[in-house]
Amino acid sequence: MPVSLDIDISAPDLVLTRAETAATERVAALLCGRPEGVLLDEPAWVAAARDHWEELPARLRRALRAFRRAPGPGGALLVRGLPVGGPALGGTPLADGSVQRVATVPASVLMLAACGLGDPAAFRPEKTGALVQDVVPVPGREEFQGNAGSVLLTFHNENAFHPHRPDFVMLLCLRADPDGLAGLRTSCVREVLPLMDQGTRAALHRPEFRTAPPPSFGAAEGPAEPHPVLTGAYEDPDLRVDMAATEPLTERAAGALAELRILFERTARTARLEPGDLAIVDNRITVHGRTAFSPRFDGTDRWLQRTFVLADLRRSRAHRAGDGYVLADPAAYGA
Repeated sequence: MPVSLDIDISAPDLVLTRAETAATERVAALLCGRPEGVLLDEPAWVAAARDHWEELPARLRRALRAFRRAPGPGGALLVRGLPVGGPALGGTPLADGSVQRVATVPASVLMLAACGLGDPAAFRPEKTGALVQDVVPVPGREEFQGNAGSVLLTFHNENAFHPHRPDFVMLLCLRADPDGLAGLRTSCVREVLPLMDQGTRAALHRPEFRTAPPPSFGAAEGPAEPHPVLTGAYEDPDLRVDMAATEPLTERAAGALAELRILFERTARTARLEPGDLAIVDNRITVHGRTAFSPRFDGTDRWLQRTFVLADLRRSRAHRAGDGYVLADPAAYGA
């Protein structure tokens, strides 16, 4: 079996200057408590964030817009130096399903970035449809294949089962793993394809795979529809797979999926995020996962905040009540 390269990508794509960090914090602070009494999940608050996007430092805006159009061979962007609140944060949450409803500086930073990449979005069954979600280890969920766990998290496209899965996944680090073990892992189809056997590639383009929704979404009515893992342009395809939830339906598909798993490991890149680091994953072409770590559950554990982005919000209109930002039609799951 090929040895994993697991390249360290701690070197960021963009490092903000102190002046740019301060300017970003001023913009984010304007959104805290404004409009008065409006929670950040509400359309009026998102509209305010969209208006303030233009006030962010020009280098940050250019980097996000360039990544939206051309995510590069790795399909991930790492920005360093964003404001996240420092000592005023308090302890890392321990509750399962922890989210952010009130605007804080880091939550506002995430939402500002989301408005630059497209539109923020969430799924009602997942963490109650919050637009900003805490990614923290939860006591008793150590073995869980999800953001609450601390075992090795297998490679996956976020919500791979869903017809309107996110285009981008954003992860902002508020607190690093104190032991330095937890790392965001990514692998991009653009780096995998040149290493892939042609028979495997052809098999991955066939609709011989089925991806189940995670338990948090509830049971879909009947089995999910078969789908290919690779779709779109043959020379630069999109990727749709979850190594913990995608089932091959034929022997040929099983062999292709096994090779894909090996190639993800061969091309894996790991980023051990520090406070103020924002990792953005292009969910259309890149899978992500996480290394295993040992949480302490004492308030000092790794704490990320996550927001999903849809580049074309209109396509999911039938699943969003009142043209809001939360997808809520369970009949669409697995379609």
